[in-house]
Amino acid sequence: MNSLSSIAQNIEVLSREKKIDPQVIISAIEDAVVTASRKQFKSGEDLHARYNTDSGTIELYAVKTVVEEVTDSSREMTVDEANAEVGEGAEVGDMLEIPRPMEDLGRIAAQTAKQIILQKVREAERNMIYEEYISRVGELINGFVKRFEGGRTIVDIGAGIEAFMPKTQQSKAETFTQSERIRVVICDVHRDIKGPQVEVSRTSPDLLRRLFEMEVPEIYDGTVVIKAAVREPGERAKIAVVSNERDVDPVGACVGMKGSRVQSIIRELRGEKIDIIEWSEDPAIFAAHALSPAKVSRVTVIDFESRKLQVTVENDQQSLAIGKRGQNVRLAAKLVGWDIDIRSEEEMKREIASQMEQMITASVVSLASIEGISASDYAILSEHGIETIEQLAEASIDDISDWLDLSIDEAQELLEMAVAISDARRKRAEEETLETESVDEVAGDDESGGESSEDDVEGGSELESEVTNEADEAHE
Repeated sequence: MNSLSSIAQNIEVLSREKKIDPQVIISAIEDAVVTASRKQFKSGEDLHARYNTDSGTIELYAVKTVVEEVTDSSREMTVDEANAEVGEGAEVGDMLEIPRPMEDLGRIAAQTAKQIILQKVREAERNMIYEEYISRVGELINGFVKRFEGGRTIVDIGAGIEAFMPKTQQSKAETFTQSERIRVVICDVHRDIKGPQVEVSRTSPDLLRRLFEMEVPEIYDGTVVIKAAVREPGERAKIAVVSNERDVDPVGACVGMKGSRVQSIIRELRGEKIDIIEWSEDPAIFAAHALSPAKVSRVTVIDFESRKLQVTVENDQQSLAIGKRGQNVRLAAKLVGWDIDIRSEEEMKREIASQMEQMITASVVSLASIEGISASDYAILSEHGIETIEQLAEASIDDISDWLDLSIDEAQELLEMAVAISDARRKRAEEETLETESVDEVAGDDESGGESSEDDVEGGSELESEVTNEADEAHE
């Protein structure tokens, strides 16, 4: 058992090297000794082991219960046997610890114990590594590229830990060489039979966040806060920031003097374009900012519950707002967290004209069919007896503003639209009435000109009679 004693006496050294709590190692040793002893003795006794801190050795003992009559000698003993073992004073029900000599353990048992100890120490080490790195998910760390394995990049992140970066976490715009220094963020930690596997990333939005925290002191000290960040790695990124102090420009702080701060991050990301957006709690304002560099004319909330926005831009800004292969609007939608539908002014005019025409020609126009009036707005207007466009046209601006919680300008715009449609419908109805009256007059003239007199009818009958008589005479 010298090898076992040697391990026991060097618990402190082992715990320091492996950075493991000494008590974890002690528990591993005690469990290993018990396991090896049971295999060695096969006595069926309830064996336990205890580390003696004074002597630095492991004590092995069997626990037995004092009973009046023994039915299991491996776990029970009589009062007389107990008194002989530990001295006078034993009573029925006592639990006694009977020492067992460690010297009786053979070489194989000792080796088994040593292997179990090392196994448990490795398990404890793996658990410690897992707990450490799972709490560091999202953290930026430095490392160097160690090797490449089937599309995965193995990164040495120090302390003998090898992290892996799968293909999905690698930017297509980047290539690295062996031994090259690299900055990555920890994105996940997986439990594995070989130990915890630390997964790192170069594509995560957290990498963008951490880089800005390093480059911008105002973000590090909390003056400027990053509210959201999205990326299409290697191509474009958008980051939304807001300032906690009125006199600090969040966008300017991130850009830096002559763009020095953001340019440093762009170089780190191998030329990835970065749009720095000022965050707003109003989704319409935020969406207008997020579509930068395009200039937005108007943003309308289509459905608050479904989080849908309609953005109107000038004709020459539409392609810029959408971006190459829809990239700009796609990133903006992710950043804001709303669906964004982009329309040009020309498209909107055509749609409004078409909608107006449909409303003018319809027999009854329900407010629920009007774009810009949501289902909740319609329900509110219905409660106040407003269900058609004509009824809305007769309402006051103050009432509309109060009912729908609109600004005076918004209420006036809605009322003007209702009046315009109502007037157009009235005018169309009048025109149709005039056309109908004209058609009726023409039809009346045609009827009077086509009437036949009684004389004409009678004359026709006499002629028909004469022809019939002539035909009969010829037959005879």
